[in-house]
Amino acid sequence: MKEKYWVPAIERADMVLKEISKKPHQLRLIDLSKNLEINKSSLFSLLNTLEHLGWIVKDGGDKYSLGSSIGAFSSAYLSQFNLLQSFHKEAALSVSKVNEHIQLGVLQKSNVVYLGKVEGDSGVRLVTDPGMQFPAYASSIGKVQLIQHTKQELKEIFPSGDWEKKTPYTTSNLDELYEKVQQAKQYGYATENQESALGFHCVAAPIYNHENKIVAGVSFSMTTSSWESKKEAAKEEIIHLADRLSQLAGYTGQVKQRVD
Repeated sequence: MKEKYWVPAIERADMVLKEISKKPHQLRLIDLSKNLEINKSSLFSLLNTLEHLGWIVKDGGDKYSLGSSIGAFSSAYLSQFNLLQSFHKEAALSVSKVNEHIQLGVLQKSNVVYLGKVEGDSGVRLVTDPGMQFPAYASSIGKVQLIQHTKQELKEIFPSGDWEKKTPYTTSNLDELYEKVQQAKQYGYATENQESALGFHCVAAPIYNHENKIVAGVSFSMTTSSWESKKEAAKEEIIHLADRLSQLAGYTGQVKQRVD
């Protein structure tokens, strides 16, 4: 149910910006109209306004991408907490120990938005990069942030029918997701084995703030061959990294240190 004081125009603008962020330089007015089920006349006025405000830009092919105003908002948000700066400094130390890629991501409803990446020596390209969104149920960095939700809340976040399978191993129903989230809550970390992409494995841990709330997650990602030899070291180190970042964010509690 909508809140009492709800502004539909802002909701539509939010929908448009999120859709463009998923497919920059790919969507025209007609595509956005079809995907979002907004009539072309209303959408034209909305896009025109967003373009003039610098929130989106239109290229020569009449396709849209996010504009400089969004970048300014993002920078202002991140500068409030220095989370990204702290991540790059601390993650570099963890990469020097395990030598695999580490990513930072925040949970936004049903998706993870990736904010930063520190790379190891592996030349393998990840399926996600900073600025991209990815289903939370298909990633360890998403699952580990979902531990703060009840099963009913998970049901509301992931309605039936919204379970796109990235691989044959992707989590694909509420009961399976809830079981994995409960395991992550118990252990203090979440793993993901070929759910986001075949041949890739991840382990993630949550970052807490001064209010003892999860604000982000960090994860190691690596190929199957590396996972077999490094998974225990990666589990231990990602927990330590999340702990360090949590302390910098003002967290005063005890982060789980169990590694099985």
